[in-house]
Amino acid sequence: MRKDRVHLKAPGGWINDPNGFIYYKGQYHLFYQHFPYAPRWATMRWGHAVSRDLVHWEHQGVALYPTVSEDQNGCFSGSAIEHEGKLYLYYTGVHYNQADPDNIHQCLNDDFDSAQLMLTSPDGVSFDVFHGKRVIIPAITDGQLGDKTHTRDPKVWRGKDAWYLVIGSKTRYNKGELLFYRSENLIDWEFVNKASKEADFGWMWECPDYFETEGGKVLVISPMGLRKEEGLEQNHTICMPVEFEEKTCTMELPDEYQYLDYGLDLYAPQTTLDEAGRRVLVAWLRMPEAVDNSWIGMFCIPRVVEVKEGHIYFRVHPNVKRLYTRPITHPAQADGAGYKISCELEEGGSLVIGGYRIRREGNRICTDRSRVFPGQTGFRTQAETPELKEGFKLDIYVDTNLIEIFMNDGEYVLSSAVYGLTDKVSADRAGALEMHAIARTAETVDG
Repeated sequence: MRKDRVHLKAPGGWINDPNGFIYYKGQYHLFYQHFPYAPRWATMRWGHAVSRDLVHWEHQGVALYPTVSEDQNGCFSGSAIEHEGKLYLYYTGVHYNQADPDNIHQCLNDDFDSAQLMLTSPDGVSFDVFHGKRVIIPAITDGQLGDKTHTRDPKVWRGKDAWYLVIGSKTRYNKGELLFYRSENLIDWEFVNKASKEADFGWMWECPDYFETEGGKVLVISPMGLRKEEGLEQNHTICMPVEFEEKTCTMELPDEYQYLDYGLDLYAPQTTLDEAGRRVLVAWLRMPEAVDNSWIGMFCIPRVVEVKEGHIYFRVHPNVKRLYTRPITHPAQADGAGYKISCELEEGGSLVIGGYRIRREGNRICTDRSRVFPGQTGFRTQAETPELKEGFKLDIYVDTNLIEIFMNDGEYVLSSAVYGLTDKVSADRAGALEMHAIARTAETVDG
């Protein structure tokens, strides 16, 4: 099986949303939406990769694929938990009522049903996809509760007195909505409550993820139709501190939110607790074109989520930080896993990495990737952060197809898909550049 370092990439074909992210029996398991036969979206499976350190990843092949009526047109996104030594997988199964006769991987007239299913594994390796699946929440037929088509992506967690599950949906008035369920046994689920927002937060909320940190409770959602710019991607991931009362599943959402990432290329993230108890997030990088006409889709660097005074920080995971210890003077001295640049930009200062431009304008960091990006519609070539409050220290992780800029140790992050980077790096009005690659002897990283 193929191995990746730092950034988990499609082993071939297509990948999108991360699924079932969990630390289980001494390994991190990361499943993902996958179509292995071509670099394009089609009938979804769950691909599977494992790692002992969130750095070195080994693909395990396909774990889930359609076998029952409820998931015959795709095993869509979901999550994983551990209970009594078993791995429990929860996901959305899709059944097309009208498949396109010219392409059975597509649905006509948005006419499909979505149900929530589960499957257990005794070891995280074997999956009885023919006999082990169970429908836990059938396709919704009550118009007062969610939507039979656009209800998906179950996230399960252990509460104080029971198990809880949240799925993304929409109201009959086309507002994004969350549906909360409770279970005593992980099999029988009872609807408890729902949450929505009168403000325009998109017409459907994909991939909900609720969790608690020392600094506060956090909701991450991926609203469809959040931004209304014609001809550009409208679906984007946002996050916000929330109030949540577990017993009644009452959630209060604020009027303001942060973007997960201000490059607006990352989507559908998922979090888990790492070996040390830190909340860690990964997300899918939306890419416009396949690489070598072979694969498309990859995941960002694992990021530790913290909340401080109501602001959500996304910091590079310590295991990744510790990798970049070999000083280099030129990108060509790095290996295939890329390199890291650290600097501080003065007012009006800029940094150009292989054609990708980063500049400071006032208290914001702005980027322009127009020279290293295909002429695709729907993708923005320029991006910017909100105003920074903690300085202008940048840590920039450069991969062949992904640049991630962490400002002030995660105050904001701006990540961009790129193509055709050169080996040239130049800076103007920047502090001393520090450039590091992964140590050649690094094979393992302690947790």
